[in-house]
Amino acid sequence: MLRLTVSAEEYLMIGDQIKIVFLGGTANNTRIMIDAPKDINIARSKAIEKRITDPEEKEKLPKYYREVEHPERYVKKTLQKTGKKKK
Repeated sequence: MLRLTVSAEEYLMIGDQIKIVFLGGTANNTRIMIDAPKDINIARSKAIEKRITDPEEKEKLPKYYREVEHPERYVKKTLQKTGKKKK
């Protein structure tokens, strides 16, 4: 699994034929554009989940959850202002 942070209008190439463009978004939504050959199936997770009626099959689907906070190693260290003067 690859996790990236991207800016608006950046894109990813998957092989030579699939291009995913990040168009921006809001705090809860991200807009993307996918340019791929017609013979490649692209399906949104909610559409896949709606088609499956068997609860056991639904449990087998992968689940991904948003990370609310970044792990410690990705957080920039900030200097605290103490208000004390140096001698």
